[in-house]
Amino acid sequence: LHLSAVKLAELHSDLKIQEKDELSWKKLKAEGLDEDGEKEAKLRRNLNVIMTKYGMNGKKDFHLVDTNYIKDGTESDALDDPRLEKLWSKAKTSGKFSDEELDKLWREFKHHKEKIREYNILLETVSRTEDIHKNVINPSEENLVKEEVLHSKHRELKEKLRSINQGFERLRKVSHQGYDTNSEFEEPRVIDLWDMAKSANFTEKELESFREELKHFEAKIEKHHHYQKQLEISHQKLKHVEEMGDKEHLSRNKEKYAMLEEKTKELGYKVKKHLQDLSSRISQGLQHNEL
Repeated sequence: LHLSAVKLAELHSDLKIQEKDELSWKKLKAEGLDEDGEKEAKLRRNLNVIMTKYGMNGKKDFHLVDTNYIKDGTESDALDDPRLEKLWSKAKTSGKFSDEELDKLWREFKHHKEKIREYNILLETVSRTEDIHKNVINPSEENLVKEEVLHSKHRELKEKLRSINQGFERLRKVSHQGYDTNSEFEEPRVIDLWDMAKSANFTEKELESFREELKHFEAKIEKHHHYQKQLEISHQKLKHVEEMGDKEHLSRNKEKYAMLEEKTKELGYKVKKHLQDLSSRISQGLQHNEL
């Protein structure tokens, strides 16, 4: 796949979560608790997202996402959206951002692109399901259940679209004005969660508790970023030592690389599971608003 060391660690974390979710689903299915097949459909969607994200879906137009923060990295992957390209170009030439802030802003743009990609995959899934549903001649109790599943998917689409629109407005504002020094959060995923949490059906006490949890979550993400950077540095050093044929330092560098790789995988898994849990809680709050 020609993935970077960081991207391989991320793939490992995503597949570990997918495996755990599939094992949980098999247990539920054995107990007859997924009769409408919604959990199975969600698993397929998640796997499709993973395959698309890492270029395993067989499509030739896939662009590898460069997560090597050591290099400039900012021109290594297209944003695939003229509006995003225009905003990014404006931000780069505005002189309002330091190199560190540009790196942070690029992560926000990449995160936004991923959200659009996941939305399109879900939209395609819903469209296929609707086509199948329309072709059913005789309505039955099973089809009524499937109709409810469709409603659930439409709610999910609505949430994702709201998040995309909020995210684009934030990128537009930051690109034009620069970063707000008084901003509560910096990590794109945390900013998304906080914006959505404020729209959900939480009491003031629950919202304050959620805010504190997001602070801990952001610290966990920063720690993960730190290990990603160290892993890339270690990877570059290891390649250099291998090319030089320095056997004396090769073993030591391999050990350090293996340790950093394992730690990066472990932290990546924890971050993504925590993100899943937080997103699920917000989703429940947003759905309650609509009832």
